[in-house]
Amino acid sequence: MKPPHFSMFLFILVVLLSWSWASTSALADDSFLRCLSSLHLENYSSITSVIYTINNSSYSSILESSIQNLRFSTPTTPKPLVIVTPLHISHIQATIHCSRKFQLQIRTRSGGHDFEGLSYASKVPFVIIDLVNFRSIDVDVENKVAWVQSGAILGELYYKIAEKSKTLAFPGGICPTVGIGGYFSGGGFGLLFRKYGLAVDNIIDAQFIDVNGGILDRKSMGEDLFWAIRGGGGGSFGIVLAWKLKLVNVPAAVTAFTISKTLEQNATKLVHRWLYVAHKLPDDIFSTVFITRVNSSQDGKMTILATFMSLFLGGIDELIPLMQEQFPQLPLTKKDCTEMSWIESVLYFGGIRNESLDALLDRSYKSNALTPSFKMKSDYVNEPIPEFAFPGVWSKLYEIDQAGIVSIGFIAYGGRMDQISETATPFPHRAGNLYKIVYTVGWQEEDNIKSEEFIGWIRNLYDHMSSFVSKSPRQAYVNYRDLDIGINNEGNTSLAQASVWGRKYFMNNFDRLVRVKTKIDPENFFRHEQSIPPFLPLVK
Repeated sequence: MKPPHFSMFLFILVVLLSWSWASTSALADDSFLRCLSSLHLENYSSITSVIYTINNSSYSSILESSIQNLRFSTPTTPKPLVIVTPLHISHIQATIHCSRKFQLQIRTRSGGHDFEGLSYASKVPFVIIDLVNFRSIDVDVENKVAWVQSGAILGELYYKIAEKSKTLAFPGGICPTVGIGGYFSGGGFGLLFRKYGLAVDNIIDAQFIDVNGGILDRKSMGEDLFWAIRGGGGGSFGIVLAWKLKLVNVPAAVTAFTISKTLEQNATKLVHRWLYVAHKLPDDIFSTVFITRVNSSQDGKMTILATFMSLFLGGIDELIPLMQEQFPQLPLTKKDCTEMSWIESVLYFGGIRNESLDALLDRSYKSNALTPSFKMKSDYVNEPIPEFAFPGVWSKLYEIDQAGIVSIGFIAYGGRMDQISETATPFPHRAGNLYKIVYTVGWQEEDNIKSEEFIGWIRNLYDHMSSFVSKSPRQAYVNYRDLDIGINNEGNTSLAQASVWGRKYFMNNFDRLVRVKTKIDPENFFRHEQSIPPFLPLVK
């Protein structure tokens, strides 16, 4: 047992260190603000109108405005010294300059959907650049292209395209409040990815700010950096302000269906058959199946529910015979199907029912698909999971407290994804991957006391699945960020340490990303827990 004076010494040391950190932060805060103002002497009000500190009455509302996971919005979550919501490129340049000068980290936020909160939380003193005001969208129907700024959300992009054309679209995701900047930085899959590839496979130019404040486009940045920012993960290389997109054709009418089956209705055999069929379906079909637990009609017991959802780029009369031929075990009928326009399918799969298209413009919209707090993990699978494995998986879903809302989602790959090289962009999960798995556990705010239990459960489930998924490395999707698979040091990190998580996200593309990082940001200014490190970080 340690003597009482030793415990008192530790207490005093903690207090002194805490006071020192707070004092240092306050000094950095004050110096940082003076630095920003000094760079805008000719237009002082311009920069001060977009700066928020803890003393500003709007600070909390700005910080919380796009926090999508309340796991990272607690009294103990570290808060930024300053939030900057730039209106002009010069505001971003000044923020980079002053952050470098006073050794503050920058976290760039577009929609706030980073699954581990890295766009708005940090364990070291930091500044948030919130791109909420950088959200302009320009759609050119004649040339089938669009420019979109990183602070826009997917719903705004889809809405603007639909205003101009009913038969043009962009192959993005299904959650309309996801920010463009973060989504594109990780690759971006969605309803059209089996037909047209990922979002980044359809990006043809970008506007980028580097660590020195330089403004670059594709030509001036070079093909290596342009390659890296399209799927290499956000927060590593600089700040992408805007993206030029190639729009794609969609038919005037598409068809969606949803069919749900319980274990008592043969769900296990249907899921197993889906694993063999879905990745071979025509590339006009997006197909997924979500596994959840629900109350059974039998004495209130729990059972497993498998929900099959698909989008077909065509009409019902074409889809029905196709599915009867390819997947006859799934009893699809006309009453299960709904024809709609492409933009209406975004609402359908985004869980926005009985709402007008204006719902796509609501940045504060909360989908029922995600709970206020959650933890997610991902896997890739190269061969179908054997049927005998499923009872063990189902049993895992029964183990967790009923307050935990759990699901396992299988998303079929194949189609266009099999035709694009794994080195075409940093996103490597192409040919050979039959489907992706996403594991989710969520809970309501009143159940936060059980958060460690819920997170422990999903880690246990992830471990249980290790025999059935990709290996060496066990692959993961960077946009489903998961700090469990490895993190960097708070300072500079070694390549060996970073490669633990880096190869799971990027496989051999990690090496090229490191080379690009070394060239564009050798001092490793843009960094976070899972940012790409340079070969040998330079220290000023």
